[in-house]
Amino acid sequence: MISCGGKEEKKKEGFSVTRQKTDTEQPVTPPEPSATKASERVDLDNKGLGPVTSLTLNPEIDQAMAVTGKEVYDQMCLACHRIGKKFIGPAPNGILERRTPEWVMNMILNPDQMVKEDPLAKDLLVEFNGSPMANQGLTEEQARAVLEYFRTL
Repeated sequence: MISCGGKEEKKKEGFSVTRQKTDTEQPVTPPEPSATKASERVDLDNKGLGPVTSLTLNPEIDQAMAVTGKEVYDQMCLACHRIGKKFIGPAPNGILERRTPEWVMNMILNPDQMVKEDPLAKDLLVEFNGSPMANQGLTEEQARAVLEYFRTL
């Protein structure tokens, strides 16, 4: 029998892959997490973008308006927002401790522009996994009633 070179090959047990790093690979650095989630951040200066530029709330809650607001909320908002817990969107309770009434109204009335241009709305979009707030086509009167209902929470 004739053989070439007398080299013996030994089989290695198991399976392994060895890859060489190429020069084009760049390490991926995740973004720095914000100290406070957008839904918990307090911003009482931002009025948002939209039709509402100024809004003064009466010291006393208008109960009739709040009842109407609850009806609108239950019909139009409950699919994504739950009182007291994070759902598809943020919980509405305590919202007026963190946002201006104008910002809340503009988010309800003008969510498309808000998520494109308002820094806080953009951060909320990221926090809530890219689920933009749907424009429900509410009137200013309906949005104001929802805001009054939020004051009761």
